[in-house]
Amino acid sequence: MIQKNKWAWAWVPTLYFAQGLPYALVVTVSVIMYKRLGISNSDLGLYTSFLYLPWVIKPLWSPFVDLKSTKRNWFLYMQLLMSVALLAIGFTLPTNAFFVASLACFWMVAFASATNDIATDGYYMIGLTEEKQSFFVGMRSVFYKLANVTGQGLLVVLAGYLEGRYGDNTKAWSYTMICAGSLMLLMTLSNFFATPKFESSEAIVLEKPKSFVEVFVSFFKKPGMAMAITFILFFRLGESQLVKMASPFLLDPTSVGGLGYSTSEVGTIYGTIGVVFLTIGGILGGILISRQGLKKWMLPMLISLNAPNALYAVLAITKTTALWAVTGTVIVEQFGYGFGIAGFMVYLIYVAEGNSKTSHYALATGFMALGMMLPGLISGFMQEWLGYNGFFIWVVIASLPAFFILRYINYPPLFGKANK
Repeated sequence: MIQKNKWAWAWVPTLYFAQGLPYALVVTVSVIMYKRLGISNSDLGLYTSFLYLPWVIKPLWSPFVDLKSTKRNWFLYMQLLMSVALLAIGFTLPTNAFFVASLACFWMVAFASATNDIATDGYYMIGLTEEKQSFFVGMRSVFYKLANVTGQGLLVVLAGYLEGRYGDNTKAWSYTMICAGSLMLLMTLSNFFATPKFESSEAIVLEKPKSFVEVFVSFFKKPGMAMAITFILFFRLGESQLVKMASPFLLDPTSVGGLGYSTSEVGTIYGTIGVVFLTIGGILGGILISRQGLKKWMLPMLISLNAPNALYAVLAITKTTALWAVTGTVIVEQFGYGFGIAGFMVYLIYVAEGNSKTSHYALATGFMALGMMLPGLISGFMQEWLGYNGFFIWVVIASLPAFFILRYINYPPLFGKANK
C-alpha cells in the first residue's frame, strides 16, 4: 500500500476544485443561464430547486461507494460523467427542446456530483493521516471556494462577454457550458494522474459502514434528534429562498422591479466579489469557533446569516440601482452567509458525533439540502405573487423561526474549540 500523504499538495487542490465546480454550476449558474434564456422565475425556481435532490438523498447510496470498488474509481468515473453531461448541455442549448434536455443533463451532473462528494471526502480521510487532514482542511476550503469563483463568477462573466459579442444568448451560453465541460474534463485528467492508489483491500474492509438499517436507526435514536432535525430544516428557510431569486432580481429590468444589471455585472459582483467575502466570512467564523467554542457564536452567526436579507428588501423597495449600494449589499450578504454557515457546519459535525460518523454526517447534510430544496421550490412562485418588494419582506419573516428553535437546541458550549 502506498504511504499516506503522498502527493497531497498535488491532489487535494484539484480534487476539491472538482468538487466545488459542478455544485456551483448546478445550484447557481443554472439559475442565471435559464434567466438569460427566457425561462420564468417560477419555472427556474421550481425546476432548479429540484436539482438539490441528489444532495438530499445521497445517504441512500453512500454505502455503495464504500462497499463497491474504490473511492478513487468512484470519483474519477463521476468526474468523467459530469464532464460529458456539461458538454452535452452546451450542445443541446441551441435545440428546440433545450430546457428539457439541459435539465436532464443537469440532473446527471447533480447525481454524479453528490456521489463525487462522498467518494472525495472518503478518499481524503483514507489518503491522509489525521494530522494532515487538519493541516489541509484550509486548502480544501480555499480550492472549493475558488471553484465557486470560477463557476458563478468567471464563467458567468464569460457568458456575459459572449452575449455582447454575438448578440445571441443561446450561442453565448452554449459556448460557456462547453468551456465548463472542458474545464471539468481537465480536472478529471489531472486527478487521474495526481491521485495515488491508496486503497488496499484491507483499507476497504475497515471503511465499510454498518448495516444500512443500523446506520439509520442509530442516527434517529440520538437524544434530541427531532429538535436537531427541525433546526437543520429551518436554519436556512429565508436564505434558501433569497439565494434562488437574488440573481434574477439583479438581472430583471427595472420595469418589473429588478435592478437591470447585465450578466457580466452580476458575474463580477455576485459571483466573484461576493464569493471572496464569503470565503473571508467563513474563515473568520472558523477561527472564532476554534478559539471560544460554538455556543458563544451560534446566535451572532444566525443573525449574520439572516440580517442581510433585509438589505435586499431595502433595494427592492427604494428601487436603488446604484453600483455601490448593490455591491455593498452583496458583500454584506455573502460575508454574513460565510460567517453564519461556519457555525451551522460545526453544529452538523456535532450532530454526527459517535459511531458511524461519516454516514451520520451524510444524513445531516442530506437534511440540510432538504432545507434548501423545499423552500427553493416555492421561491419563484412567491416572487411572482408578491413582487420583489413583498418577496424580500417575506424572506426576512421566514428567517425568524430558526431564532425561536435555537433556544431549544442543546450542544456542549465549548464544542468546536481547539485543544491547547
